Amino acid sequence: MQRHFDDELQHLKEQLLLMGGSVETAINKSIRALTDRNSDLAQDVIAHDEDVDQMEISVDNVCLRLLALYQPTAADLRFITASILINSNLERIADQAVNIAERALELNLQPILKPLIDIPRMSRIAEEMTMKSLDAFVQRDADKARAVRMMDNELDDLNEQVFRELLTYMMSDGSTITRAVHLILISRSLERIGDHATNIAEEVIFMVEGAVVKHSAR
Repeated sequence: MQRHFDDELQHLKEQLLLMGGSVETAINKSIRALTDRNSDLAQDVIAHDEDVDQMEISVDNVCLRLLALYQPTAADLRFITASILINSNLERIADQAVNIAERALELNLQPILKPLIDIPRMSRIAEEMTMKSLDAFVQRDADKARAVRMMDNELDDLNEQVFRELLTYMMSDGSTITRAVHLILISRSLERIGDHATNIAEEVIFMVEGAVVKHSAR
């Protein structure tokens, strides 16, 4: 019985990693759709969002089955409950990638407003946070998870910087408002991805140490 339970836990971990890989790809493609003005990439992100939704349902079902059949305690219970919340955050990251892709489709139909510097930088940080939070989950590494939490501050600062810069564009030239708003919302989506990656990291800390850190200072 214990061996079968352990195999199920390993399968759950593998499903979450597969979902994480799909989510990381979606982030990358959505931003490349913008920077390369490649609307096919944007459409691909939107089309594959249903796949991530199905993965979320599958992982939830596995978690609920494990809770019902085995009534786990202590570390195993924390692993399963953390998996449920990590699963939800991964699905929300994918939703943010879709939001970016939809904005990219609109922007690709219009002249370029400005060279994109901070938004691709934000995307790299958001992808790295997502990847490292999942690495921390697999390795049960609370210190690595704490490092992810610290990275979120840089993403927040860049989001504010992008907003201030684009606000200046809108104030000086009304014709830029629509494009600037799209870029502001893309920046906001990347900031939200960082928030969800931080949530994952916080669940890892809870899973490993049993400590709730979501309301503590970074």
